[in-house]
Amino acid sequence: MSRLKFTGKNIIYGYMSSFINVVLKFALRTIFISMLSVDYLGVNGLFTNVLGVLSFAELGIGVAMNFALYKPVAEDDIEKTKALLHFYKKAYRVIALIVASIGLGILPFLSIIVKDPGNIGNISIYYLIFLFNTVSSYFVTYKYGLLNAKQKDYIVSNITAITTIAASIFQIIVLFIFRDFLAYLIAAAVVGLGQKIFANLYINKKFPFLKEKNVKKLTKEEIAPIKKNTIALIWHKIGSISVYQTDNIIISAFISLAVVGIVSNYNLLITSVSTFVVIIFNAAIGSFGNLVATESKEKQYVVFKTYRFVAFWIYGFCAIAFFILGTPFVTLWLGDKMTISEFTWLLIVISFYLAGDDICIGNIKSASGVFNQDKYVAIIQAITNLVVSIVLVKYIGLAGVFIGTIVQRIIGNIIKPVIVYRVVFDIGSKPFFIDWLKFMLPVLISGLICWLLKSAIMHNVTILNFVIMMLAVIIVPNMIFFVIFRKNEEFIYMKNIILKRVRRKKNA
Repeated sequence: MSRLKFTGKNIIYGYMSSFINVVLKFALRTIFISMLSVDYLGVNGLFTNVLGVLSFAELGIGVAMNFALYKPVAEDDIEKTKALLHFYKKAYRVIALIVASIGLGILPFLSIIVKDPGNIGNISIYYLIFLFNTVSSYFVTYKYGLLNAKQKDYIVSNITAITTIAASIFQIIVLFIFRDFLAYLIAAAVVGLGQKIFANLYINKKFPFLKEKNVKKLTKEEIAPIKKNTIALIWHKIGSISVYQTDNIIISAFISLAVVGIVSNYNLLITSVSTFVVIIFNAAIGSFGNLVATESKEKQYVVFKTYRFVAFWIYGFCAIAFFILGTPFVTLWLGDKMTISEFTWLLIVISFYLAGDDICIGNIKSASGVFNQDKYVAIIQAITNLVVSIVLVKYIGLAGVFIGTIVQRIIGNIIKPVIVYRVVFDIGSKPFFIDWLKFMLPVLISGLICWLLKSAIMHNVTILNFVIMMLAVIIVPNMIFFVIFRKNEEFIYMKNIILKRVRRKKNA
């Protein structure tokens, strides 16, 4: 299969999995809130972030693993692939031990990061279940790297879909029967453990060479680049953790657990939609790796520019839709007591939009093995995020946390393209920033028009007004983007690919 076909297949299966996941998550969240207090939502969001911080022990070895596998998989070098996976298997066992040890060490200090826990039972037991889920995942995670290198992420999507259905149904039944948060967590842990066992057996059956005992050890020369990339990725991992895994911890420590729960409803909305968005871009990582291994820099640049153009269109449209429809949606779904201020929501949406460029740069970096050159940028971002968030949360509250996130994203979006364009494409980064401005202006214009329409239409939040506004949000930005970019080189490139696929389908 071609890179395009693999990417398409990964997207289709990813969408099917994500659709099931989103529907069940919203159903589960609705039942959860009706039967348990918002503080329990806070526990869920908080411990997810705490254990995200603990994942620093993984130190980016997964990214280094994926990059190391691209070439031997593309060349069908089974022996090298086996040797690499055996090496990563041992590495992840050590990681599991480290995470378990540090996780248990944090247990006595939970009271420090939970400012106002409310009446929610034994937090320590909840935390231990989350810790078990995290540690057990390391025993199968390394095998997913093989699927990524083979451009078969759709297998992971299918496994995830099956697990999500089983876990959600089980948890809904448990909530109706017991109305108990502990039983809810145990139900998810049991299904999660079953999923890991099933995934391990399935991948072994799919790739029988994984069970072979005659595995050569990697030489020092083969291990050296892996170590170099992993050391560089340590910096990236620490920076990433402080940026993406600390918001709920700061909110819990400086505001309250209940606010963590309220924000988590907005995060669920963004995560649910962005899951579909990220599938498009992550589905292409394996193909990017193959492209970098086999094609010229000129070809890589053409594909990247198209990739980024698609990212602008999707992230720009989604950002406008989130800002205009997000709070009305939460109001209709859960009531106005579960909403946050419009300014705070705008900050979260801006951060989401900036992530569009970040994911494009990050994916081409990973596929090209650019880990060492920008390793210190992540630390600068991390320090900036923590300092700005902690200082501002004391003065302006919740909004301050997300201002810190935006500031650090801007730093990354300025520095990383300069490095990537020079190292990967051998050109200057000026075209990147010209495109950034060219893409930003239509988003601002479309967003302003939609906001004015919202001010005129949605005096009260009703289902009818919401539907009318939703139609306006679908039509206005996409029409403006089309009018402005219909003669754009990347738009034409993408249109030709789609038309070619349609013709092939008709002729098949």
